[in-house]
Amino acid sequence: MRVPVPRSHSVRRLLGLVAAGALLGAAITHSGSAVASSPAEGTVSDSSTSVSWTGGPFAVPNVTGTALDAPDCTAPQSCDDFTLHVSTPAGYGDTHSLKIDVNWPQTAADFDVYVLDQAGNPVGQAASSADPEQVVLPPTTGTYTVRIVPFLPLGQSYSAKATLVDQPVPPPPGTATPPGFTTYPAPKDLNPDVNSAGEPSIGNDWKTGATMYQSYLSTYKVAFDDSTSPATAHWSDVSATAATGCPQGGLTSLDPILFTDHATGRTFESQLSGQDSLTCYTDDDGTTWNPSTGGGIPSGVDHQTIGGGPYSPNGLGPLPTSTYPNAVYYCSQDIATAFCAASHDGGTTFGPGVPTYSLLDCGGLHGHVKVAPDGTAYLPNKACGSNAALVVSKDGGTSWTVNPVPGSSPSDADPSVGIGANGTVYFGYVGSDGKPAVAVSHDQGTTWSDQQTVGTEFGIKNAVFPTMVAGDDDRATLAFIGTPTGGNYQDTANFKGVWHLYLATTYDGGKSWVTSDATPNDAVQRGSICTGGTTCGNDRNLLDFIDVTVDKTGHIEAAFADGCIDACVTDTSHTSGAGPADAQAAYATIARQSSGLGLFSAYDPQALKHKLHKPHGGTG
Repeated sequence: MRVPVPRSHSVRRLLGLVAAGALLGAAITHSGSAVASSPAEGTVSDSSTSVSWTGGPFAVPNVTGTALDAPDCTAPQSCDDFTLHVSTPAGYGDTHSLKIDVNWPQTAADFDVYVLDQAGNPVGQAASSADPEQVVLPPTTGTYTVRIVPFLPLGQSYSAKATLVDQPVPPPPGTATPPGFTTYPAPKDLNPDVNSAGEPSIGNDWKTGATMYQSYLSTYKVAFDDSTSPATAHWSDVSATAATGCPQGGLTSLDPILFTDHATGRTFESQLSGQDSLTCYTDDDGTTWNPSTGGGIPSGVDHQTIGGGPYSPNGLGPLPTSTYPNAVYYCSQDIATAFCAASHDGGTTFGPGVPTYSLLDCGGLHGHVKVAPDGTAYLPNKACGSNAALVVSKDGGTSWTVNPVPGSSPSDADPSVGIGANGTVYFGYVGSDGKPAVAVSHDQGTTWSDQQTVGTEFGIKNAVFPTMVAGDDDRATLAFIGTPTGGNYQDTANFKGVWHLYLATTYDGGKSWVTSDATPNDAVQRGSICTGGTTCGNDRNLLDFIDVTVDKTGHIEAAFADGCIDACVTDTSHTSGAGPADAQAAYATIARQSSGLGLFSAYDPQALKHKLHKPHGGTG
C-alpha cells in the first residue's frame, strides 16, 4: 500500500517532529490551557481596520495539530490565544476581507495559526512552513479566537496583525470564447491501478502525438484520433518494468512524476525512493525503457521533479559522449534546502545536487521545474517570506536566485510556471485567500505584471492544485480544481463544496483570462479536500497536484484524478468525508480541449482567428 509523503508540511517540519517530540515529552504531564497574548483581545471594524498583538517567547514545540485534529492546548504555553472582535456593516464582505498575518524573526522556526468562531468551530488555518503565516477570511461580524501554536518555536516570539483589507478588483474576463473540453476516463480494464491515480503527471510527444500519463507505478500512453469530433482516445498500459528494460520499475514509490520533452520525445518516469529516485526513460513512448541514475547527490527526500530543455549558453553543454541535445534537471526538497542536479547526457546520469535556496530564503515546498527556450531553468516555490516565488537559474543549474512574486501570498498549494515560445513566464498559484491567481514576467522573473485573480466568472472561492502551461508567447492556460463555496475546505464534517476542473486561458499575454469548466456535469470532488499530508483522512484521495500540457497543434490536455465516480455523480449524499468509496475515488482521467482556440495560433481555425482579432471595445 502506498504511503504518500506529506507536502503541505515541508520535510523540515517532519524532522522537527522528531526533535520537538522529545522536548514535548517533558511537558505533556502538566495540565493547563492556552495562554493569552499581549494584549489579550482587540477589535477591528470598518472605522478601525487593524489591531496588533504579540506572544512569546516559546521554548517547547507543540506538534499535536494534524489535518484531522486541532492542536492539543492542555500543556502550559502550548498555544497562545487572542480574542478578536470583528464589527462590520452588512455587505462589507462583498468588497473586503479579514487578513491575519503572523511572523517571527528566525525563519527556521515555525508557528501555526488556527482561527475559531465563537462556538469553537475552525473557520480558517495556516499550518504550512511559511513565515509569515497568513489567513484570509470573510469579515463577518462576530468574536473569534486566533490561536497561535508554536510548532517549532526555537525560542522565538511572534508578532501578529489582523487587518480589514480591500479585495483586489480583477480585470473583467476576456472577450475571447473560452475553449471547450471533453473528458476521457481510462478504461476500467486497463490496469488495476486506474482508480489509484492521485497526483498524476502528463506530457505529450510532439514527434508522435502520443500523450503520456503517469500515476503511482503506472504509465499510460493515450493516442487521440482527431478525425472524429470530439476526438476518440485509445489508452494503453506502457508501464516501466524489468521486462521492458527498467529493472527498478514498478517496485515502490513514495511519489510519482513524469516529464516528456516535447522536442525530443523522451519521457521520464520517476518514483521517489527517499534519498533519490528510481527513474527510467523511453524514446518510443513506453515500448522500451532505459535505466537512469535518478538524480544527483546530495538530493532531497521529498517532492521530486524532472524537467528539461535547451542548454543555457551560460552553463555547461552536453558531455562529449552524448548525442542528446537537451539538458535534464532533477530537483527535490530536503530538510533545510532543495537541490537541483543537471544531467549532461540525456538523463542517464546526473551531476551533484546544487542548493537552490535555504530556510533563510524559503520555507515552502517547490513545484515542478521547467526550462525556457533560452535555457533558463525555473523552480516555483509557494512560500518565500510573505510571497510565493520563482527560483531561477540562468547558468545551467550552477547557481539559483529567488525572485518573489509581488502581490502573491503563501498557501498550501504548490505554484506552477509555464513558459511561452519567446520566453514570457506565466506564474500560477493559489493565494492565502484560497483563490487562483496569475502573474506575468517578461524578464526571467525579475519583475512582474498583470497580477490578477482568475475564475471570477464562476465565483471561485477555493482552489487547489494550480498547474500552468504556455504555447505561443501570448497564450497560456492555468488548470486548477475549484469551487464557488467559501470557507475551510479541509473541514471534513462541515464543508459542502462541489469541486470541478477549471482551466483559465489567456490569448493576449496575460492581460485578460477566460475560464472554462471542463467538468460541468460531473463533480471532481464533493465535500472536503485535505491538503494536510499523511495526517489526512479519506478526503486526501486526490493527493497533491494535477498537471497540464499542450500537444503540437495547441490542444490543451489536463491530467487529473476524478474523486467522484459512478453513483457519486448523481447522488449528492455521497461525499469525500463520509463516503462511500465512489466519493473517495482517484480515477485516471484526461480533460482535452475539443473546441475553441488552442495555444498555438498557427493552428487556429480561420473563423475563430477572425473573431479573436476582430476590433472591439476591450481586450480579448
